Amino acid sequence: MHYVYLLKCSDNKTYIGCTNDLRDRIKRHSSGEIFATKNRLPLKLSVYFAFNNKYIAFNFEKYLKSGSGRAFIKRHKMV
Repeated sequence: MHYVYLLKCSDNKTYIGCTNDLRDRIKRHSSGEIFATKNRLPLKLSVYFAFNNKYIAFNFEKYLKSGSGRAFIKRHKMV
């Protein structure tokens, strides 16, 4: 499976990522191993989506990072 996930960071911003091992990635984020979030700890997993196809997952991640994707996140109160 491939996962697209949203993290709520301590600075009240949202981090959007994609991985094939969600538990390991969250563990790495929480321990400060991921550069993009290491100064924004603690983190909270808000929501994740599971996909069978990695290309669909990557495209969904790209969409969520776009303007209309951010609006989708707000409209559905995912964070």
